[in-house]
Amino acid sequence: MPLHVPPAPAPALRTVLTALGSPTAVREARTPSLRTAQGPASPELPLPVHVLDHITESTGPSRARLTGWRFLIRCGDRAVAAADTMLTPDGWAFSHFFEGPYVMSTERALRQAESLAKPYQPRLLSVPELYMLTLWLHGDITADAASGHPAADDILVPLAPAPPGIAAHRPHRVAELLPVLTHRLTPARATLLA
Repeated sequence: MPLHVPPAPAPALRTVLTALGSPTAVREARTPSLRTAQGPASPELPLPVHVLDHITESTGPSRARLTGWRFLIRCGDRAVAAADTMLTPDGWAFSHFFEGPYVMSTERALRQAESLAKPYQPRLLSVPELYMLTLWLHGDITADAASGHPAADDILVPLAPAPPGIAAHRPHRVAELLPVLTHRLTPARATLLA
């Protein structure tokens, strides 16, 4: 089934296009592959980035909040970098360009998700407590991409590099992965967060 990629806010896209058009922004970015890319670079596949602030096995995800939008930057037939935007009191602003394993891992997870039988709305979900990033496949394809919490039957695909003991690119229902994530928290950290 095709993924239902939500449209990014127009101001967020404009900030990325402006940064891509700025020789200074591209030259100063810590992304050699973007600086040396041949041909035009274009932002594609906008994904809302949500952060899961606190998890517990008994209560589930306490809160997921939108922190920005991420765009894969494509040159030719491959993504060479990504661009993040963030919401400020004045609206959407370009944050930074980056490259590394999460760019390729995101592309791979999106390709995997396209082969699933059910349609999903793709999002990114960060779990800072575990230094973990997942592709969040939200079952409600008509939902506002800026809001919502992971539902028990939504799917999370850990991106590489995943934390020890959690396999990257293996899809899990939220209800199945949540207990694993809570057990990965150290007892001292779990107590401090409760």
